[in-house]
Amino acid sequence: MTLDDLRREIDAIDERILELLTERARLAQKIGAIKQDTDRVYYVPEREKLIFEELKRKNPGVLPDKAIRSIYREIISATRALERPISVAFLGPKDTFSHMATLRVFGSMAECHPAATVSDIFTEVERKRVDYGVVPVETSMGGGVSDTLDRFVVSELKIVNEVMLHINHSLLSNSPLEEITQVYSKQQPFVQCRNWLKANLPNAELIETSSTAEAARVVRDKPGAAAIASELAAETYGLEIIASSIEDASHNFTRFFVIGWQSAKPTGHDKTAILFTIKDKPGALNRLLQPMARRGINLSRIESRPSQKRAWEYVFFVDLMGHASEPDVKEALDELAQECSEFKILGSFPQGEVEE
Repeated sequence: MTLDDLRREIDAIDERILELLTERARLAQKIGAIKQDTDRVYYVPEREKLIFEELKRKNPGVLPDKAIRSIYREIISATRALERPISVAFLGPKDTFSHMATLRVFGSMAECHPAATVSDIFTEVERKRVDYGVVPVETSMGGGVSDTLDRFVVSELKIVNEVMLHINHSLLSNSPLEEITQVYSKQQPFVQCRNWLKANLPNAELIETSSTAEAARVVRDKPGAAAIASELAAETYGLEIIASSIEDASHNFTRFFVIGWQSAKPTGHDKTAILFTIKDKPGALNRLLQPMARRGINLSRIESRPSQKRAWEYVFFVDLMGHASEPDVKEALDELAQECSEFKILGSFPQGEVEE
């Protein structure tokens, strides 16, 4: 077959794909009408997780799973918007890693609203000015995000989903590497890229900005300047990627929670997040965790924060494997709740996968 013959076949396939996408969109509109009549939620993370898992299972392998997931994320985002547009608050500005995490969850058809602080995100969702929020909760290099954990103590919002984003820092500029004399970014990327900067730009002046996106904006028309930011920022501000993955540690991840008012249903691969308060006395924590240990429930994370209510009282945040509706998990949580001065289930949600 000639090149023209192959292209004609591709054109024919594209036409069939478009017909099927249109059919899928019409079905989504019918689903949207049913949801509107029955007051159901429009974003269903457990359903989406099952779709992605089934696609992965059936994938013949010509396209990698990552590509299939990316394609279908946008298909789902577009058809969900036909049911009803979804609004999401994230830690701004745009083109930051928080923005990237939001797009990884909701796709490009979601209405994304940058917020100045984590507290602002909670407030926007609590007052129902947006449908959902995306908040950072943990980094592999620095541990828990205190602003997020503290806000969960007083908020009635639930954790609906999670996403774990692989943080790849890139050097962006419109000047060649040998001409760069200034590098702009936030303080944290400077720390995380210290060795690369020392080896490749030892004499460059490091200038701190309010965000990585702001760094990209500043250097856009500044000869001899570069920014450490995301590849998304390079696209937005018309910058060249001079070097990618310049972080010193390859295992740099940030975990984000999607917060909202709904409760996710079980998928078979879920996590449950809880918080509880105990009195500071020997053996208290060990005793309270025994209900999980006796039932073989794995704890994937535990962290404490001062309660801010009484001296020497601590709030513990625990992630465990399983859904709160599962019999063993429910029994363990009921037993734990009876022994705590304060106890709250923050949410059960589909277990997230690392997003490259």
